[in-house]
Amino acid sequence: MFEKLNALEEKYEELSRLLADATLMVRREKYRKTAQAHAELQEIVSRYRNYKSISKEIEGTKKILEEEEEEELLALARTELQELGERKAGYEEELKLLLLPEDPNDEKNVILEIRAGAGGNEATLFAQEIFRMYTRYGESRDWNTQVLSAHLSSVGGFKEIIAMIEGEDVYSRLKYESGVHRVQRVPETETQGRLHTSAVTVAVLPEADEVEVQIDPKDLRIDTYCSSGPGGQSVNTTYSAVRITHVPSGEVVTCQDEKSQIKNKAKAMRVLRSRLYEKAHQQQQNELAQTRRAMVGSGDRSEKIRTYNFPQNRVTDHRLGLNLHQLNTVMEGDLDTIIDALITSSRTEALKTQKIA
Repeated sequence: MFEKLNALEEKYEELSRLLADATLMVRREKYRKTAQAHAELQEIVSRYRNYKSISKEIEGTKKILEEEEEEELLALARTELQELGERKAGYEEELKLLLLPEDPNDEKNVILEIRAGAGGNEATLFAQEIFRMYTRYGESRDWNTQVLSAHLSSVGGFKEIIAMIEGEDVYSRLKYESGVHRVQRVPETETQGRLHTSAVTVAVLPEADEVEVQIDPKDLRIDTYCSSGPGGQSVNTTYSAVRITHVPSGEVVTCQDEKSQIKNKAKAMRVLRSRLYEKAHQQQQNELAQTRRAMVGSGDRSEKIRTYNFPQNRVTDHRLGLNLHQLNTVMEGDLDTIIDALITSSRTEALKTQKIA
């Protein structure tokens, strides 16, 4: 670990020297890349230097314990040594986390797909509320959410909604949200007050750039049709809605949100590209046996990552065993407590399995 940290510190110092060179400033692109690389190393190098400074203080304090005879000073030195040891251990844990391999998708925007699962109309209404929850969370982080495609149910909920979320650290914050989200509550339509359980599936896909996913136009089947509303009735007379089928993979994407066929096609291609990228990424991670359905489950109530219990004002994340009696604030987009806990848990597990060399 320390060989790697020393190498990173040397690289940081070399980048610092380059940035101080006035001749580099006129080469704008080179200067930009150098400054970016320097900034990326700044946190870990700063932590490492703090670690080394603490280590020197510990050595100095140990010498005092070896040489000093006055009991009062010895007691102070022992206390200081304990405190320094705790601080050193804290820096060491931080360095281990910072050395973990970064997910190359963490800085990407995401395609968010929410679909009603088991539970009929109640599931579509909850899908609408889950989408609102993520929208409000995005607003709190200055993200931009754009609906790409939406299919309404007869009661006004979402059978399916697909959206693009753009901003800083979007995928790194939302990537743990993929899975089945289960709701337990008494629906407004339930006259006898019985508790109803339904579910929605959430998929969070990193947006793929065109250079990352090459799609041969010959592999696409593109159909156009009139947009439809709840119940299937036509809502316009122009063929603005677009259905794109990627024949090799069988992926089908539809978009009818815009009045323009060209805009709908562009949106559908963004979704298709991200889905294909996600499949390729899974294959690279030796998950060839998993299909995209495995990412979110079947939508059955028993397959869940999180439960939203309205009578008890409780949210349970089953992966963490975490219970929060703050459902009202969570549904308003206050997700940081859960997401921070998921990130910490993921890093802890990574430290157990990842050998830092």
